[in-house]
This record gives sequence, structure tokens and C-alpha cells, in this order.
Amino acid sequence: MPDTHDETGPRAETGDAPVVPVSAPMRHAKVRAFTDHTTVGQVRVDADGGVTIGCACGMTLTNGPGWSLDEHIRLHRAEARFLALAAVAPEGIPRLVPFPLGPTA
Repeated sequence: MPDTHDETGPRAETGDAPVVPVSAPMRHAKVRAFTDHTTVGQVRVDADGGVTIGCACGMTLTNGPGWSLDEHIRLHRAEARFLALAAVAPEGIPRLVPFPLGPTA
């Protein structure tokens, strides 16, 4: 009996090439976004109360007058996930936010 499994999952008994799940590129994009946007170094507190930490992508995350460092980290990671997933989403998938994004004002 022929092998009906490989690294991409079960294959039909017809011998057709395995079908790669549509969600695989999206899963990989999510993992890349997670690993590319982890905090690095230590939290720094300056004399005026500013709190910062670096991100693996090179951006410095900070608190502000109306948000905490934790809120900036969460927003940054959510934006990174959105951009990564939106870039590999299947053509024609309905979207809440148009993509690609246009120029910012």
C-alpha cells in the first residue's frame, strides 16, 4: 500500500500531490511576527518617568501621556500580526481593513 502521508498532511488515495492547507502561510506569518517582535533588553526608566524597552525589530517601545508601556507593546505586536497575516491572506478574503494599506496622513 502506498504511503498516504507526508509533511503536509494526508494525501488522497489517488496519488495526487498533497494539498497544502490555505492556513499554513498564515500560521507561518503569525509565528514570524511573534518572533520578529519580541521585547529585547531591559526596561529603562528615565528621570521624567518615561519607560522604554527595545523590540527585536529595532523599534523602541515607550509609555506616553495616555498609555502604558504594556499597552504600547500589545498594540505593536497586534499591528505586526495584522501586517504579517494581511500580507499572506488568500486573495478575495473579506477584510475589515483594506490591504495593502495606503499612505498615512
